[in-house]
Amino acid sequence: MSGVWVFKQNGVVQLVESPTGDSVQGTTNEVVTSYNVLERLLASLGWERYNDDPNLLQFHKRSSVHLISLPKDFNKFKSMHMFDIVVKNRNMFEVRDT
Repeated sequence: MSGVWVFKQNGVVQLVESPTGDSVQGTTNEVVTSYNVLERLLASLGWERYNDDPNLLQFHKRSSVHLISLPKDFNKFKSMHMFDIVVKNRNMFEVRDT
């Protein structure tokens, strides 16, 4: 799967294969193209950087026992990683087929 993950205003996340123009209709115009963007979104939901594993980027939420573990290299970020984020934030995001 290639493309970019788009976070919509209503909390829906969508993988866009070939986005056209500057935005995708109905979105916040926020395209997750790097870990900097993703980390800012996770921080707004209460997630904090955790541990200093040289191979992983990890986030922990103090109010839960959950841990999000991602590969350090954003190019290795896969749909299973996004699914993990969505499941651990299910009141904020929903995955739908487009």
